[in-house]
Amino acid sequence: MAVEPKIFNFDDVKGISENQLNQHYQLYLGYINSLENIMTTLSTEEQTNYEYRGLKEGETYSLDGIVLHELYFANLAQTNVNPARELIWLINRDFGNYRNWLNDFMRTARVARGWAVLAYDYRDESLHNIMQDAHNVGVVWHAWPLLVLDVYEHAYMIDFGINKERYLEVFKQNIDWSIVNKRFYSLSPIGL
Repeated sequence: MAVEPKIFNFDDVKGISENQLNQHYQLYLGYINSLENIMTTLSTEEQTNYEYRGLKEGETYSLDGIVLHELYFANLAQTNVNPARELIWLINRDFGNYRNWLNDFMRTARVARGWAVLAYDYRDESLHNIMQDAHNVGVVWHAWPLLVLDVYEHAYMIDFGINKERYLEVFKQNIDWSIVNKRFYSLSPIGL
């Protein structure tokens, strides 16, 4: 299984350096290489159950790392686009108002070790701010990610050191709502 890396244009990202973004992108490429190596090993070698389990865990971790980074990089850019009216309606319904949602999303990001994700859960037809402590820990099945924020230290250490709070403030200014809206409108009909 060959995974083609996606190319992202970081020109519209403000407040996060090109060096930080490029170093972060290299990590993403590492997950692609890791997945390819695991897939090759799984298809060409016999493993004990113990070895097979480790490879399968690595497969999930790497694949989720690829997907989450692609979603994060794609929703990162300063634009003049606002959240879609229908998305705001859903945020208001599920969180009371936009400010409540944003406060909860940022609080989720503060306490997460890996990711904060705004997702639509098809099961209960609601929005949730989901905390993931690792690529493959905290994933909610049957949920569709709308906004993805990487809060691993590698996402901000070069520019912000250990000042995660400053990184979160800069991220808020770089949410590309056109991408989030596109993800929202790609949901199957949800009865709005």
